[in-house]
This record gives sequence, C-alpha cells and structure tokens, in this order.
Amino acid sequence: MARPKIDLPSAQELRALADGEGRLAVRVTPGAKTEGVSIKGGQVQVKVRAKPQDGAANAAVIALLAKALGTAPSRVDLLRGATSREKVFRIDG
Repeated sequence: MARPKIDLPSAQELRALADGEGRLAVRVTPGAKTEGVSIKGGQVQVKVRAKPQDGAANAAVIALLAKALGTAPSRVDLLRGATSREKVFRIDG
C-alpha cells in the first residue's frame, strides 16, 4: 500500500517564520499516524512516524523540514531541544 502524499506548506511560508539568523521554532509530534508539516497560529508543527528513540524522530524531522524548504538535510541543524517536543532548528541558505 502506497503512503499518502505528505502535505507541506510552501518554503516561503516556512522561511518567513524564521528569525533574522535563520532559526526556526518547531513543535514536533513523534509516532504520529501520518507525516506532515503545518503552520498553525504562527507556529510550525511537524508530525513524523518515527519513534523518539536513538534520534530517529529528530532525523525524520530534519529530513521532512529539508523537503519542505527545498534544501538538503545537511543545511538544517538542530540547535536546541534534542529530547523535547519544542525544538529550534537553524536553516542555512
């Protein structure tokens, strides 16, 4: 069975929420039934299927954010919140 297409906001919408230094605050839901990125109330919310074990959910969030931004995953760095649902990422480029 094929996975449904992931719903992603435009890269411009996401970049508009980043501060002047390229930091983006994100609320993460690991272990979700579906994956996606949404913007609700000016906050970025990311849902990933990966469980929060051994950094799997963080890696999935980075990959999904990079896809939404149209950039390489190596250009997205986790700055703060490795074990928290509230995370801050730096977006390069």
